[in-house]
Amino acid sequence: MTRRLAEVARKVGVSEATVSRVLNGKPGVSESTRAAVLTALDVLGYERPTQLRGERARLVGLVLPELQNPIFPAFAEIMGNALAQQGFTPVLCTRTAGGVSEADYVELLLAQQVSGVLFAGGAYAQADAPHEHYRLLTERNLPTVLINAAVDDLGFPRVSCDDAVAAEQALTHLTSLGHSRVGMVLGPPDHVPSRRKLDAFTTAASRAGLDVPAERVGHAMFSLEGGQAAAARLIERGVTGIVCASDPLALGTVRAARRRGLSVPQELSVIGYDDSAFMNCTDPPLTTIRQPIEAMGRAAVDLLTVQINGAEVAAEELLYEPELVVRGSTAPARSR
Repeated sequence: MTRRLAEVARKVGVSEATVSRVLNGKPGVSESTRAAVLTALDVLGYERPTQLRGERARLVGLVLPELQNPIFPAFAEIMGNALAQQGFTPVLCTRTAGGVSEADYVELLLAQQVSGVLFAGGAYAQADAPHEHYRLLTERNLPTVLINAAVDDLGFPRVSCDDAVAAEQALTHLTSLGHSRVGMVLGPPDHVPSRRKLDAFTTAASRAGLDVPAERVGHAMFSLEGGQAAAARLIERGVTGIVCASDPLALGTVRAARRRGLSVPQELSVIGYDDSAFMNCTDPPLTTIRQPIEAMGRAAVDLLTVQINGAEVAAEELLYEPELVVRGSTAPARSR
């Protein structure tokens, strides 16, 4: 019993006396602390006292596509902290190639009777991906929130960065520096946020009297290597500025330029997307579009907890405005 009290207290960050009061149903403990103690019992594998077994575990699934892209650990930290403040414990689920799929994680989370699920960068953002597991969540009426641009027919509330504004900000920056031969490195063709960026970019370019032909648009998996391969093809076609759909894609673009003996930004300007960790420490520091992940993560948790508490939430998309962060990877255009 003493060991159990100590472990639970350490997990929650409270005293053993507080844990004892919760387990014995004594007053004087806040509802959020009480919920956090009960969740810690579940997570650590301890059996709840008989009088508390009827209460549902306050676990929330947090499903991410990867942890290599720094933006996803950043989202996880923000949402995890926000959940903890409301008495919930996140269950982190990260997909791996050839490992547990997103659909498998959904089944595992349902088996654990989680209170809700938060998705960031999931299969919902790919039009051609399987979406049956989302419909399973709908059938179970499980509170769910999606982060960043989903296909339209899933029926969940969404929190997104405004891809159209991001693309316009990037193009405006490049044109202000005199670039007219501009290109884009995006995610896969069926990736909804990439489609939104491309549509807004080409529309804004047309208004500015610029042409963005299909051969100046590259698609790749979201990785440094994918960015390098896609950017190499655009560089061969004479672009002087490239807008990327993620910071890793942008870093791959910088590598592609250097492999061809070009300097960034003197001969090629590069813009990333996310402003993830350490982008101000790269060589050169990366100009990028910053997602307001603090506001977005907290909004997603608020939408989820409102549903968990029994209120209706409209299946709408909240759009948050990004910010252009100008650093050293963009410069005035020069002919080459």
